[in-house]
Amino acid sequence: MSKFKKVVLAYSGGLDTSISIQWLLENRAEEVIAVAVDLGQKEDLEAVRQKALKVGASQAFVIDARKEFVENFVWPSLKANATYEFNYPLATAIGRPLIAKVLNDIALKTNADCIAHGCTAKGNDQVRFEVSWQALNPNLTVIAPPREWGELCDRGKAIDYADKHGIPISSTKKSPYSIDLNLWGRSVECGVLEDPWVEPPEDAYALTNPVETTPNEAKYIEIEFREGVPIKLDGVEYNAIELIEELNSISGLHGIGRIDQIENRLVGIKSREVYEAPAATVLLKAHKEIEYLVNTKDTVHFKQTIDQKYSELIYNGLWFSPLREALDGFIEKTQRRVNGTIKLKLFKGNCVVVGRKSENALYNLELATYDEGDEFDHSAAPGFIKIFGLGVKTFYQSQSISQ
Repeated sequence: MSKFKKVVLAYSGGLDTSISIQWLLENRAEEVIAVAVDLGQKEDLEAVRQKALKVGASQAFVIDARKEFVENFVWPSLKANATYEFNYPLATAIGRPLIAKVLNDIALKTNADCIAHGCTAKGNDQVRFEVSWQALNPNLTVIAPPREWGELCDRGKAIDYADKHGIPISSTKKSPYSIDLNLWGRSVECGVLEDPWVEPPEDAYALTNPVETTPNEAKYIEIEFREGVPIKLDGVEYNAIELIEELNSISGLHGIGRIDQIENRLVGIKSREVYEAPAATVLLKAHKEIEYLVNTKDTVHFKQTIDQKYSELIYNGLWFSPLREALDGFIEKTQRRVNGTIKLKLFKGNCVVVGRKSENALYNLELATYDEGDEFDHSAAPGFIKIFGLGVKTFYQSQSISQ
């Protein structure tokens, strides 16, 4: 099989991408350029860059894309209340199209003739990367070493391969987790987690405390939104990155954001997934609640359908699609009124909305109250019910006549 002259590799420094450099040089590439994208994973990415060079990359880039990640990917997904299967906040999924965009930029700048990634044939990420590249650069050639390297698909043998070639890795046969981390959340796979009956061990978690060690006193926080975007925490204005980091710290301390689910993967299999998403869990709950307060019933109910479709597009790797762009138009329109503050109580792994206020609130105390000052027209209720139920009444009257 002929080798590509120059291959740009999506590089994280983990097991699969680390051995991919060696494997590519042996089998598919004359030169490998490693690209690590900083989405807030809080790693020493300079060390990751140096590791790539040590393993055999001719060049290694670290691109800080945190600001673009939050403003152009995370916030739009928050406005859409995006959670796959009503549970997973899509942290890994929403990061992939941006990584694809960055790698495509590097490939164009370096005149590379191929892009590579370290995703397996069973995963969703291969689809997210490659469909994104089909949209961004339709003529680009893409290869995925894990789909070609045969016995190295066995994680134990991949670790042996790394040891044989002196490639430093953090995975071990005792702790073979595959981990992805960014500002919006953390995903953990492999090892004992593949048994859906086994409770995840504590070493699988890194962002959240177990409930047993969380504070015995509840924490109250207030989050202010402007046009669907959180701008203040407890009255203090933060930039986007700082706000998410602060919420990750506060919420993780109280054990908020642990997710353990059986997930329907895009490729047709079910998988057991463990996630941590402290800030995302809190912000999604708060954002949805402010929408309930300020938007009309029809808008809220119809948007739930749009939100679900938006979530599926992200999960399925269709961020760069005409439909996602069209849905953004609807969602942005609904966010113009989403201004106000939500108060939440964090305690022992639970996040509960306990207060909400907005200058755009459609809640009217005079209409809602059962106490003195009630302005609701009670005399209108019988007529409303009669007309509202007329179709049902007519149907069942006809049924009784026909019988």
